[in-house]
Amino acid sequence: MAYGAKTLEGPATLADIEALPEGVVGEIIDGTLYTHARPRAGHMDLMGALIEGLRGPFQRGQGGPGGWWVLVEPGIQVEGSPEFSPDLAGWRRERLATLPSGSCTIAPDWACEILSPSTRAYDQRIKRPFYARLGIRHLWFIDIEARTLTVSELRDGRWMEMGVYGEDDVIRAAPFDAIELRLGEWWSDIEAD
Repeated sequence: MAYGAKTLEGPATLADIEALPEGVVGEIIDGTLYTHARPRAGHMDLMGALIEGLRGPFQRGQGGPGGWWVLVEPGIQVEGSPEFSPDLAGWRRERLATLPSGSCTIAPDWACEILSPSTRAYDQRIKRPFYARLGIRHLWFIDIEARTLTVSELRDGRWMEMGVYGEDDVIRAAPFDAIELRLGEWWSDIEAD
């Protein structure tokens, strides 16, 4: 199932998300409800590998600087968009001292989307400009099929591509450039097509 925008009478609400059928997930961006199929196993495994690699050094300060909250699919609420969730998101603790008990109302400093056939166009055409409007400073796109990481930084309201890296690369990528990332480890458990 490719992403779709639902036509509703008025802006979408959290009740519209709760009413979605099983296996369908949704987000509300600028009042529009967007839906797509629940991510598959490879997508979820890649998210797990990434969160495992970032939480220790950046959230817990184990082998890294700490100072971050790094979350999987956090529910975020901003004006006009009562529910959206990057695949992964990170906040510097100087901007978000403690995790809220409910949805976060502060846009993250970093967002990461894992591109798959059902979300690629949505992530690039809808979410990328939305993230720029919110002022999210760092954006990563991980292409699960091409096994690449695209790192972008927001400058003067526009995305500047900082690099595209493949599974054989060992890199330092903002905002997590305090440690080396071995990209091949992300895909080690996912079968190649």
